[in-house]
Amino acid sequence: MTTTSVFDVAAFILQKMEEITCMKLQKLVYYCQAWSLVWDEAPLFKESIEAWINGPVVRELYEAHRGKFKLQRGDISGNPDNLSAPQRDTITAVLRDYGHHSSQWLSDLTHSELPWREARVGLRYDERGNRTISLDSLVEYYGMLYSEGVDLSPGND
Repeated sequence: MTTTSVFDVAAFILQKMEEITCMKLQKLVYYCQAWSLVWDEAPLFKESIEAWINGPVVRELYEAHRGKFKLQRGDISGNPDNLSAPQRDTITAVLRDYGHHSSQWLSDLTHSELPWREARVGLRYDERGNRTISLDSLVEYYGMLYSEGVDLSPGND
């Protein structure tokens, strides 16, 4: 399993984007993990992703930014230097394709996709939950999108 953490990924994102909402950061690390599993065939970080009301959330990252609305460079204590060049390329591609969207748009997108929806089966739309979104569900769903021609991979500008 990978030795990088969600904090390393979050710190790299904040280096690139400078200031974003906490909710947007959560959605971006989710998409980074999903696409890393498809493109690089490996998880980007070791922490689990949970299916919360407002979409996917990494609890450890949430605990680090709890009580804040926005984050900027330096607010998360990860080390972007822990990321390999392919990992950085994956994150950069995700930021290129998802980074310009609002946090609400990204949350709505995750709500329309199977990994989050499947992890929330049996819960009301407004009911708290902390079920894990499995890596297998991410590989299956985003791998299917990729095979159907949704091409967000690094280098396809």
